[in-house]
Amino acid sequence: MLKTGILNPALLELVARVRHTNTLVIADRGFPFWPQIETIDISLVDDVPTVLQVIDALRANFAIGRVWAAQEFLARNDGAQQHELRRRFEGIQLEFEPHVEFKRRVPHALGLIRTGDSIPYSNLIIESA
Repeated sequence: MLKTGILNPALLELVARVRHTNTLVIADRGFPFWPQIETIDISLVDDVPTVLQVIDALRANFAIGRVWAAQEFLARNDGAQQHELRRRFEGIQLEFEPHVEFKRRVPHALGLIRTGDSIPYSNLIIESA
């Protein structure tokens, strides 16, 4: 029995299949459903878990090479939330692009993890190193 780290079996199975340069989407509660992408829904209630909590859990065993986020995140969220996002990815390339462009990357992802996050435009695409 697992005692630490990610305990969700579906999430573990998805993450175990990620290889070099594969991407995963970590999405907020309102992100559209993409029928062609495997989705692991771990939302429970508002803000449980958050996108950044999922990132924190993944970081122990996941080498992140690059991250994409929507430019709209910067416009819709305060400095504290922006700082928390940037802090998670110190030393990792973090690119902000229009949300329309961000969504064009989604169909190429290996999977999507839906959270309960209510922060506007908190969605991320992470690429394995």
